[in-house]
Amino acid sequence: MTDKFQNNLNNLITEFNFKGEGEFKLIVLFGLLGDFDSFEYAINLKNFIDNYQDKNLDIFAIAIGNQNGKEKFCNFTGFREENLIVVSDNQIHNNLNISRGLDIGLGGWINMLLMLSGINSFKTIKEVLRGYTGDRKAQQIYSEFDEISILKFLNFSGNSFKQVFGDGYLRPFELATFRLNNMNEIIQNWGDYILHEKFLPQRGASFLLNDKDQVLYKFFSSDVLGYSSNMREPLAFLSDLIKK
Repeated sequence: MTDKFQNNLNNLITEFNFKGEGEFKLIVLFGLLGDFDSFEYAINLKNFIDNYQDKNLDIFAIAIGNQNGKEKFCNFTGFREENLIVVSDNQIHNNLNISRGLDIGLGGWINMLLMLSGINSFKTIKEVLRGYTGDRKAQQIYSEFDEISILKFLNFSGNSFKQVFGDGYLRPFELATFRLNNMNEIIQNWGDYILHEKFLPQRGASFLLNDKDQVLYKFFSSDVLGYSSNMREPLAFLSDLIKK
């Protein structure tokens, strides 16, 4: 870890007063609020907090967006507004040398579509396919009691997955359904979630620090749908911490 990176991270902590009261702090840099990864990661973090309620961990997040988008994002994902700061550009990401994603000079839309097809985003296709085929080594998303609404006209319960595929693992089409629901929310509120299309390829990063602001875990995303080093269990690095 370079002194420049640590200095920029320290400056970030000071600028936004990311002090926290717990033994550990997690600092997450999303790309755009309306990025697929931002939605999915935020929901996973919200569920983690609900499950563990651990007072030794403070979570801070920064995303590219505006106040309207922030309110809608937090309302949809359940991520706490007080834990999220929105900024107007990717300067912080650049300071920390976080990947800007693909840029072939034809605009953010083209860059993102190419990344979704796997260009300069090599793990994306595998992750998209996993959403449809399921994963025996990953946890299920929906319980049998969950009510699921897709595109406002397709309504069914989580029990449908259990009846067709069983339970206790990530069932076929389950992750794809979850992501389709997120995508629908983004498209319906595009103007609020996508501050500027040029930031569509911008990737994110995560930093887990101790109470001395020493980095215990860091991950820099380079792929769409690749916000963790272990997408089968994206928050394993936090779960392992809690178990200690």
